[in-house]
Amino acid sequence: MEPKNEQRAYNLRKANRKMPRRRLDIPVEQIDYKNPEVLTLFTTDTGKILPRRITGVSAKIHRKITREIKRSRAVNLLK
Repeated sequence: MEPKNEQRAYNLRKANRKMPRRRLDIPVEQIDYKNPEVLTLFTTDTGKILPRRITGVSAKIHRKITREIKRSRAVNLLK
């Protein structure tokens, strides 16, 4: 089954593309709200959390990173 037009085909390819690289160099034990040095690797200069397609981490680890960034912000360790 083909998409109806060229724009839908483009959107399908864009949504189903592979991740650019897998990031395996961050140990899960280091991801903690008391370790802002590691958490700053996953935020922009303005403090926004980088998306998973940019960082290349798995969904499970990305959820943990997001949770720990928000905890770190709550106790003013990370801005």
